[in-house]
Amino acid sequence: MKIKRILLVASTIGLLSSCDKPDASRALVLEGKTMGTVWRVSLAGVDAARKPALQQLIQRQLDEDDHQLSTWKSDSVLSQFNAYQGTAPQPVSADMADIVTAALRIGAKTDGAMDITVGPLVNLWGFGPGKPPVHTPDARAIAAAKAQTGLQHLRVLQGVSGQWLQKDLPSLYVDLSTMGEGYATDHLARLMEQQGITRYLVSVGGAVLSRGRNAEDQPWRVAIQKPTDRENAVEARVDLQGHGISTSGSYRNYYELDGKRISHVIDPVTGRPIEHKLVSATVIATTALEADGWDTGLMVLGRERAEKLALKEHLAVYLISKEGNGFSHWMSPQFASFLIDKPH
Repeated sequence: MKIKRILLVASTIGLLSSCDKPDASRALVLEGKTMGTVWRVSLAGVDAARKPALQQLIQRQLDEDDHQLSTWKSDSVLSQFNAYQGTAPQPVSADMADIVTAALRIGAKTDGAMDITVGPLVNLWGFGPGKPPVHTPDARAIAAAKAQTGLQHLRVLQGVSGQWLQKDLPSLYVDLSTMGEGYATDHLARLMEQQGITRYLVSVGGAVLSRGRNAEDQPWRVAIQKPTDRENAVEARVDLQGHGISTSGSYRNYYELDGKRISHVIDPVTGRPIEHKLVSATVIATTALEADGWDTGLMVLGRERAEKLALKEHLAVYLISKEGNGFSHWMSPQFASFLIDKPH
């Protein structure tokens, strides 16, 4: 049986793109690759002579983040935790403890829709390191994979001497890719501040964060793309006002199996890929990590439940749904304050 697989092609900022096209003589732009995607840093008021040193510092930081979070590298900190088939607490860095703590909190608020232990289901449906399935997984296979998941099996322990992760299910598999881009983006922002740089737009994959103003002394602007395969199709533009932004979408990363489109977004509750009409969820938050965690959970919930949760939690959210041959959008009151112009 032939399987048509269409992989996500990472643009500079994934499902988001910078509206600013700064003159190279006035802005410093650095780019590279990390975590299977791309990173980009745009700086204003920085001497071009600093570019080689900054490029090296940025790549070193992102390589370290990848060493912490990768599930594709067997020697990463997370892979070693996953490989450990026991229940004793395992030491981790403060940053690793922070990202898991945030994931557990957002997971609880989304009733488990954002679940960093969903790896066995992701792998079952062919979006992990292995190949896509030849046939649609049956109920027994889904139930077996679900039995190996659950946020209730994972704890973060904090003490004066350090931090630890503990699982009470030895086979528990933690995958932080849903928040890794936001985590790394926040690190880039922190690195810029440490270097005395206060005017920047930084991004890793689909997570973006800005501070200050661009090279033309204007706000850094980011465009939310329309849910199509056509690049530079702008849905709306926002001024981040020093916040982070992240988008989760279901329309670019999928394959076709048994004549049906299989989305990479897996619902941990059903154990199956989502089938609702919500195709894109964008969140603006104080950090890129926070935005990156919420967008995944809202995407899993679907439009109606996502709207209710966004209003309850006072989140800045922009949702796009498939409606017949077109699309419809909804935004929370908090998101509207970031808009530069009306959605197209």
